[in-house]
Amino acid sequence: MTPAVQIPIEKWTGKVREITLGATAADGGTRAKTVTVGGENTLPFLSFEGSIPHSPAVALEIQDHYPNDWSPLLKEYWGDLLRDPAAWARKAEEVGADIIVLKLISAHPEGDNTDAAHAAATVKAVLGATGLPLVVLGPGQADKDNEVLVAVAEAAKGERLALGNCEDKNYRTVVAAALAHGHLVVAKTPIDVNLAKQLNILITDMRLDLDRVLMDPTTGALGYGLEYSYSVMERLRIAALTGDSMTQQPLICTVGEEAWRAKESKVNTGVPAAWGDWKKRGIHWEVLTASTQLLAGANIVVLRHPDSVARIKQTIASLMAE
Repeated sequence: MTPAVQIPIEKWTGKVREITLGATAADGGTRAKTVTVGGENTLPFLSFEGSIPHSPAVALEIQDHYPNDWSPLLKEYWGDLLRDPAAWARKAEEVGADIIVLKLISAHPEGDNTDAAHAAATVKAVLGATGLPLVVLGPGQADKDNEVLVAVAEAAKGERLALGNCEDKNYRTVVAAALAHGHLVVAKTPIDVNLAKQLNILITDMRLDLDRVLMDPTTGALGYGLEYSYSVMERLRIAALTGDSMTQQPLICTVGEEAWRAKESKVNTGVPAAWGDWKKRGIHWEVLTASTQLLAGANIVVLRHPDSVARIKQTIASLMAE
């Protein structure tokens, strides 16, 4: 009789922290549901080696200004909803998002340069339109991020938002706002393990508990640095599982932003006919980027196209079942 093959089992000493986004009425908020991520003590989807208590979550990105630079494929799907963040958020919930990620792009100084009051009003409108947990990202310019995120934190006190991005240039202000009003932060660093750890150390020095910190390691899209970002995410996850407390944060990855800026997904002019159907290609680009990042350890993937949401949720369900 042939002896049974024994599969080697890896046992780890550490685990990823559990973090909950959103607050229901019982917790002082207005969300219809909360989302908890993290808690695993094994590498992604290797449930035979350990515990994976929570499935990765799928978020949809919306913006507070018509996204002129988005792919026509995205504009075609969302239509006039792109001009109304509240209606856009409501539709995002209907098509299956677990989390809404609102980017306050209109506040950018080189754009409309809208003020803090506009940001707060937009967030209140979105909170009123959906019962999902909310991540709020500033326009990506440190001073303006500080201005709008402080106002948003105050306006949404108790909702347990995730405020981003919290970076080395502005972490003090963003962390202080989160501390004062009961929110989380998204700690974003360039693709580097040591920089990610250092920012988490700086955040904890301000007395924000690490169960209120999501980590965005910055990621690339398929064909645009995905392999390098995968290796960094993998190193972060292995460090977490071997006991490095400053890397044990759930990972959030802005997949849609990266995948839909690629030429292969964004345009259909001046490209080889062999590239095939544009819509299929664009969805494939986002789905392949997201699925790769999930295998590297992503706990939240932020997408832009609802067709991608359906496919990624199906992928997650299959991998969790196995």
